[in-house]
Amino acid sequence: MTEHADKLRADIRARLPEKLPARLGVAVSGGGDSVALLLLLNEIAQSENAELFVATVDHGLRPEAAAEAVKVGELAARLGVPHQTLVWDGWTGDGNLQDHARQARYRLLTEWARRNAISAIALGHTADDQAETFLMRLGRASGVTGLAGMPAVRDQDGVTLLRPMLKITRKQLRDYLTAKGVEWIEDPSNHDLRFDRIKARQALSGLEGLGITAGSLTRVTENLAQAREALVRYTQESARKVSMVDAGDICLDRRGIQDLPQEIQRRILVGCVAWIAGAGYPPRQSSVDQALNAIDEGKGTSIGGCLLVPQGNKMWICRELNAVLGESANPGELWDKRWILSGPSVAGAEIRPLGDKGLPKVPDWRELGKPRAALLSSPAVWIGDDLLAAPLAGFSNGWMAELAQETPEFHSSLLSH
Repeated sequence: MTEHADKLRADIRARLPEKLPARLGVAVSGGGDSVALLLLLNEIAQSENAELFVATVDHGLRPEAAAEAVKVGELAARLGVPHQTLVWDGWTGDGNLQDHARQARYRLLTEWARRNAISAIALGHTADDQAETFLMRLGRASGVTGLAGMPAVRDQDGVTLLRPMLKITRKQLRDYLTAKGVEWIEDPSNHDLRFDRIKARQALSGLEGLGITAGSLTRVTENLAQAREALVRYTQESARKVSMVDAGDICLDRRGIQDLPQEIQRRILVGCVAWIAGAGYPPRQSSVDQALNAIDEGKGTSIGGCLLVPQGNKMWICRELNAVLGESANPGELWDKRWILSGPSVAGAEIRPLGDKGLPKVPDWRELGKPRAALLSSPAVWIGDDLLAAPLAGFSNGWMAELAQETPEFHSSLLSH
């Protein structure tokens, strides 16, 4: 048992930062994978004087979930580790349940981390999860990025997500827990064939005769991750040659991007959309293909909350007005998750998009040489229906618009896509 536990700890430690964060979070659902991660990570944290914090997300989708979160809290208390349950009540019944739940889970976890000055969160994904993800994405005809699977490390809203168990199988973790006499919770959805992941799990069990296992598929994803890294570097180098950033928008040289391999074109476009509209799940392949055709033909289109606006041999990519119509903030606060406007103290001032009502009040906007659509979605300062300032449209009036400090430089951001 000791030798097995030592190997698991060593495998996990090898995939963590060289110096552990002083305050490290761990997401624990109560299932075998995350419970094992908590126990092993707690021993690592204690030996390196790092503080560990536990969070459990209750999606509110099963009546047992609240009691399961309580059990995780009890385990954390026995270990002397602070625990908090994060409740999601945002499911409306529309759309893809698993996708909405996944996005809500990451949002709740990163918000919890930022509130508690936790810089990184460890997640309990295993080699089995990686293999199942590969099979699901294979079924969707994903490219290199998708088939490279879940990254071991990635940034999510300023918080580092760590997956230190991607080389460890589910069976190894359950053997460890069984030997320690520690119980875990079995989610009944893990046997529900309505979900693609469970279908992939079942399919994987029937492929072992061909040598296709969680371990072998994990090695495939690692090989593809190396290929992805090479493509990312080439994408960044190419983007520096064919793109220019202008006040939060991106201007592409149409001829320059047309000369690039199609895969690199796709990556640059997806990177532009993520940088402008916020990094989330990338647009569907069909939407990307449609947008690339629009660039080829010099036509306008929309994708992922952004507009593509042709201007001669240029193609501007900017925020779509419809995506920010409901956005408002006080001066000095974050607007559309990336802009901060500051200026004279004025009672009742509010940040809203410039829009169709505001642009005619900026007489010199044409001198900027930018498309009208790019300015409509820019942040402006309003007092009721009166426009006070529109810094990005050439009407500063003592106000300044800056990208939030955590917003990466565009070309550098491509390294994370």
